[in-house]
Amino acid sequence: MAGKKYRAAAEQVDRSKFYTVEEAVELAKKIAYAKFDETVEVDMWLGVDPRKADQMVRGTVVLPNGLGRSKKVVVIASAEKFAEAKEAGADEVGGEDIVARIKEGWIDFDALIATPDMMRAVGQLGKILGPRGLMPNPKTGTVTADVARAVSETKAGKIEFRVDKTGVIHAPVGKVSFDPQKLVENARALIDAIMRAKPQTSKGKYVKNATMSSTMGPGIRLNTAEF
Repeated sequence: MAGKKYRAAAEQVDRSKFYTVEEAVELAKKIAYAKFDETVEVDMWLGVDPRKADQMVRGTVVLPNGLGRSKKVVVIASAEKFAEAKEAGADEVGGEDIVARIKEGWIDFDALIATPDMMRAVGQLGKILGPRGLMPNPKTGTVTADVARAVSETKAGKIEFRVDKTGVIHAPVGKVSFDPQKLVENARALIDAIMRAKPQTSKGKYVKNATMSSTMGPGIRLNTAEF
């Protein structure tokens, strides 16, 4: 049944056309067929070699309209930062006790923020957090002394993007149920951030191809010329 629905959705996408972000959003919402609220994602194929450290494309962006749900944020910090983190909206705050819980297998959270002085302890969690994309990193603003700002931005819709080994970035920009304009604003914020993250050593065409799709839907090719 799902196969028929996918084919019906795909038939509504003009394979010879490159859509504007606005057009792609409207089409993605129109052809979404799942019974759940699908996530809308942007995929970008970049002209970089991620095997080279100076061509790694990675960063964060605060989506202006969030992702439709509040992230569960945990902070590992020294005691004097506890109140600041809690006031900013952190779901759980602690120090060595949080590290111990994670070592025991607890990973019931969406983002982990740590202060620099706690990284000696947090560093022991690399094998647990790394594969799940939860390891705090200064480059993404999740290792910082300004825990209030980090928590607030994460709660507001801050996401991380990172090119994979094939040169592709996959990132969510909202839900099918979102107002079209909110999806457009989120998508453009992500695209702008990726464009700004272009490595100086990148040669030739930076964005080779880009698509937008819902969780279950077909890819809709974007007009990269407007980026």
